[in-house]
Amino acid sequence: MRYYLRKLAFYTVALWAALTLNFLLPRMMPGDPVDLMISKLAAKGPVSAETRRSLELLLGTKSDQPLVSQYVDYLGNLAHGDFGISVTFFPQTVSTTIAQTLPWTIALMGIATLISFAIGILLGQLAGWKRGSWLDNLIPVTTMFQAVPYFWLALVLLYLLSSVTQVFPTSGGYDVYNVTPGFNLPFLRSAAYYGTLPALTIVISSIAGWMLGMRNMMVATLSEDYIVTAEAKGLKPRRIMTTYAARNAVLPSLAGFATTLGFVVSGSIITEQVFSYPGIGMTLMSAVQNNDYALMQGVFLVITISVLGANLLVDLLYALIDPRTRARA
Repeated sequence: MRYYLRKLAFYTVALWAALTLNFLLPRMMPGDPVDLMISKLAAKGPVSAETRRSLELLLGTKSDQPLVSQYVDYLGNLAHGDFGISVTFFPQTVSTTIAQTLPWTIALMGIATLISFAIGILLGQLAGWKRGSWLDNLIPVTTMFQAVPYFWLALVLLYLLSSVTQVFPTSGGYDVYNVTPGFNLPFLRSAAYYGTLPALTIVISSIAGWMLGMRNMMVATLSEDYIVTAEAKGLKPRRIMTTYAARNAVLPSLAGFATTLGFVVSGSIITEQVFSYPGIGMTLMSAVQNNDYALMQGVFLVITISVLGANLLVDLLYALIDPRTRARA
């Protein structure tokens, strides 16, 4: 119990520190979202001082209010689920914007990350168990794809499978002309079709890391004394491979998977840029370009919670898989 309480306390402090940085960093950037809104309104006519003051109150950039007071208001708004109004998608709220784009990113990056992790761990386990096989010799080839810059691999696949062969669409998240968004079969089928190529790019570029790491840990684990003892007892090879070797070899990969899963949200920026995918990565880019403090804070908060939550979950699961962790703590 002491181990779990320490972990919860640590992640609570980490969350507070992240929220504080989330508040400070956008305000240290040059530019003012109010000026951006004023320039948009000025194109339609003169803007009064009262209008500017209203925008400052609306967007939470009250220049005459001390930074400490702004920070207190910021924490209070977060506690009530109020992230403010987005400048980029004005007058839409930040919560609405994130709710519309986050499911796209989770569906694409989350599923692709899980697939690459599962396949990489399975192939790495087999490659480590049968050293020198054709599967073991395949690792340098897969590592080559990981070394290739991600955006270049995405552009190559986009050119070959979309422009040349026209197997997949070039951009978008679904067929906007023939499908109505919603929880219906035509929309889900269209979204899966449009997301296949971006997901394939993610799997190809990331599978080598999981495969290589698992393979090396399997080789190291197979030389341990308890593996030799299990073989001497006459246990079946499959049981030794899965129950004894793979269970211990997967622990470092599981810890790495927590970090990767936490960065599912933030790691989608390049993917969504190349494929024009309507996820939260595109939203974050728009927020940065428009100095949209409120939207940036909302997206960063989602990223922070996802990273800390994933690491906390795996820390707790790690203690269940390996009881020695609790003993050392």
